[in-house]
Amino acid sequence: MNRARLAVLGVALIAAIGLVVLVQKMLAPKAPVVVAAAPPRPVEKPKAQVLVAKRNLPVGTRLTQEDLGWQPWPVESLNPTLITDGAEPAAEQAPKTISEAVAEVANKASKATKDMIDPGKAMMSFVGAIVKDDIVAGEPLTAGKVIRAGDSNYMSVIIGKGMRAFSIPISAETGSGGFILPGDHVDIMQSRLGADGKSYSTQTLMHNVRVLAIDQKSLASKLGMSMVGTVAVLEIPSEDIDILSQAKMQGEMQLVLRAYTDIGGGPGPGPSGSRSMQPAPPQTLTVYRAGQPSNVVFR
Repeated sequence: MNRARLAVLGVALIAAIGLVVLVQKMLAPKAPVVVAAAPPRPVEKPKAQVLVAKRNLPVGTRLTQEDLGWQPWPVESLNPTLITDGAEPAAEQAPKTISEAVAEVANKASKATKDMIDPGKAMMSFVGAIVKDDIVAGEPLTAGKVIRAGDSNYMSVIIGKGMRAFSIPISAETGSGGFILPGDHVDIMQSRLGADGKSYSTQTLMHNVRVLAIDQKSLASKLGMSMVGTVAVLEIPSEDIDILSQAKMQGEMQLVLRAYTDIGGGPGPGPSGSRSMQPAPPQTLTVYRAGQPSNVVFR
C-alpha cells in the first residue's frame, strides 16, 4: 500500500473519531441551569393618615392650617387618641390577613375620630386651638395636647409666663368705639381731677398691653370688625398689677388702641406710671356744721 493511500485512510480515521465524539456530546443530557430565586416582595402593611405637627409647637402657640399635616401611620400602631382622616386603609396595601387585635385598635381609632370631630374637617377643627403641652415636629396631634376657646382652663393656657389676667370695665367710649379686639395691643390711660378741683391730669398707666378677651370672648368674630363689651381682660406683668389695682379704685380708665406695627417691646409701666405708684393727690371737701364751713382734707 503506497503512502498516498495510507494518508487518506489516516485522515478518514481521525474524522470518524471526531464525528463520534461530537455525536456523543450532542446526545449527552444538558446540565440544569441554576437560576437564583428572586427574594419575596415584602408585604406592605396597612397605613392610615394621622394628623401630625409639621413644626415644633411650643406651649401657647395658636394653631394655623400651616402647622398641621397628614402623615402615613401603621395601622398596628394606632390608638384611640390619634386623629385620623376617617378613611379605611387601602385594600391593595393591606395584607391578606390582619390580626383581630390590630383590626380592633384601628376600629377604635376611627370611631374616636368620628365621635370627636367630623373626619372631613378634622384638620380645620384644630385651627385656632392653643397648644398646652409642647409638640415636636412629626408628633401626632391629640385632643389632650391642645385646648379650645370655651374649655375650662383656656385662659390660663394663653396667658404668658409671669403674666396675669386683669379685667377693667370699659364702654364704647373708653374702648375705642369697640374697635379693640382680642389680640390687639393697647395703652391704658387715666385722667384725674387735680387738687384745685377744676383741672385734670392724664397719666399713661401701662403701655403695649395685650387684650386677652372682651367680656367672655377671646376670639374676634370672623364677620365682625368691632366688638362692644363691658369688660376688657388684659395681660399684665405680675409686678405691675398694683398699678392697675390702685387706678381701678381711683376712677375710670381708658384703652387706647396701638398700631399693629407698634406692638414690639412688650408691656410695661407708662411714662407716668411706676411700680410704686403714688396715691392720688389729696382732695379738700368743705363741710358745714351749724352753718360754719370747715375744710376736710382726704385722700
